[in-house]
Amino acid sequence: MFYWLADLSGTVSFFNLFRYLTVRTGGAMMTALVFVFLFGPWIIDHLRLRQGKGQPIRADGPQSHFSKAGTPTMGGLMILLGIVVATLLWANPRNPYVWIVLAVTLGFGLVGFYDDYLKVTKQSHRGFAGRTRIGIELLIALAACLAIAQLGRPHFATSLAFPVFKEMIVDLGWFFLAFGAFIIVGAGNAVNLTDGLDGLAIGPVMIAAASFLGISYLSGNAVFADYLQIHYVAGTGELAVLCGAVIGAGLGFLWFNAPPASIFMGDTGSLALGGLIGTVAVATKHEIALAIIGGLFVLEAVSVIVQVASFKLTGKRVFRMAPIHHHFEQKGWTEPQIVIRFWIISIVLALGGLATLKLR
Repeated sequence: MFYWLADLSGTVSFFNLFRYLTVRTGGAMMTALVFVFLFGPWIIDHLRLRQGKGQPIRADGPQSHFSKAGTPTMGGLMILLGIVVATLLWANPRNPYVWIVLAVTLGFGLVGFYDDYLKVTKQSHRGFAGRTRIGIELLIALAACLAIAQLGRPHFATSLAFPVFKEMIVDLGWFFLAFGAFIIVGAGNAVNLTDGLDGLAIGPVMIAAASFLGISYLSGNAVFADYLQIHYVAGTGELAVLCGAVIGAGLGFLWFNAPPASIFMGDTGSLALGGLIGTVAVATKHEIALAIIGGLFVLEAVSVIVQVASFKLTGKRVFRMAPIHHHFEQKGWTEPQIVIRFWIISIVLALGGLATLKLR
């Protein structure tokens, strides 16, 4: 919306500011932050009134979690609302990448919302049927990847770019749709698995969003992309506005989610945010960099896969409990210790992922 004010710069030179991506990204960040701060308490009170007993606590989970009984879930709603409002106000509405990423975010958010709704109404940690949920996510992701493939340059749009090697790209052809959908769905569910402690998921999400804010800005700028010798993807710079909105909304949410949490993110937020980051990675051709930057999410997902596979094949568990953050809880680490240490790991991994932009 504000982007259109730039058309008035011929009359009032001040409005030329709205042409600058940096200004609009900062504006989106502050708008999302203020929105969540202002409306967060009302949303929490409303959800608490509606949900009654709040999110059910797993009977086989860590004992320390039983003290959290009654805490409302679906806190992702306040994050999504902040992101949507900030994006509509500050992003360029003519940019198709903005609408693709926003559609995936809201689509995954709806899937997560229904999952949270079933858990709350049935007072069970078992929500949406796993295969059905994954199937819907795949359909959304496939549609997004098809749109991304049609927007980009022929052949390059369906290619996989490798970090460090500046000229190494592999055209995946139609397989790009399956690969991209796997990245988006995998990112959504990996963030979902990470969301198990107060503040644990939102910190790394903001770190990943900050990393892809920089990546999208550089990839969408022909001059910077040429200087860094990374692949230029026209139009993806506008995704920096969405990433900025994620950071702002995430900071606002963390205010209420900090231990002891007043509200949980729920699948509503974790699936949506993971899907958003995954889609930005696919659009900017930095899927492999996502695996490094979001390495903590990968670790959480792999820990569950290893645990399940090991138990089915050998009858033994590799970890005391999966995902891996519960393993450290069982070893005696306090919740703040796990959260802060995992944040540190996320920062280190993000720096490693961003280093690939220069190591060419």
